[in-house]
Amino acid sequence: MAIKHNQSGKDALIALGANLPLPEKTPIETLQAAIFRLQQRGLVIRFVSRFYETPCFPQGAGPDYVNAALVADWGGAPEALLAMLHEVEAEFSRTREVRWGMRTLDLDLIALDEAVLPDRETWAAWRGLPLDEQMRAAPDRLILPHPRLEDRAFVLVPLMDVAADWVHPVTGLSVAQMCAALGAAEKAEVKAL
Repeated sequence: MAIKHNQSGKDALIALGANLPLPEKTPIETLQAAIFRLQQRGLVIRFVSRFYETPCFPQGAGPDYVNAALVADWGGAPEALLAMLHEVEAEFSRTREVRWGMRTLDLDLIALDEAVLPDRETWAAWRGLPLDEQMRAAPDRLILPHPRLEDRAFVLVPLMDVAADWVHPVTGLSVAQMCAALGAAEKAEVKAL
């Protein structure tokens, strides 16, 4: 759904997810409220994907998620946007106790136009991290684009609604190409609500 059409900054791709209810809020209502809260804080949201039900990641770690993606117009520093996302998560009772744990709200900055942060070498190191290390280690700085973007149907399928033509600045692959490379079973697990 289109929200705004003026563009004065860079396209920020943001993934949203929730799998734990809040008092008087389902995960769907939490995502809707978080989008509204981001707008209240001045984020110019241009497009919001449909909402999807997806299996918890890693599989079996908790209830299914509701996921979505949005494109926002951002003219500031990437770290300032990440800080805003973390502040909004905290407003919705997000805690960061377990890596890849269950969440009341997850707002991930996936990409900011063609930015590769902090540099290509660091991005490549995080991209190549073995799965067991990914589950234990968290970067101490912002890594863009998200190093696991092309592996995650729960991010790519919603991004297809709003940014299918966005091209990864390192791999040269579009969201549509990355999504097409996923297995059919993986994509089938991401169900539009």
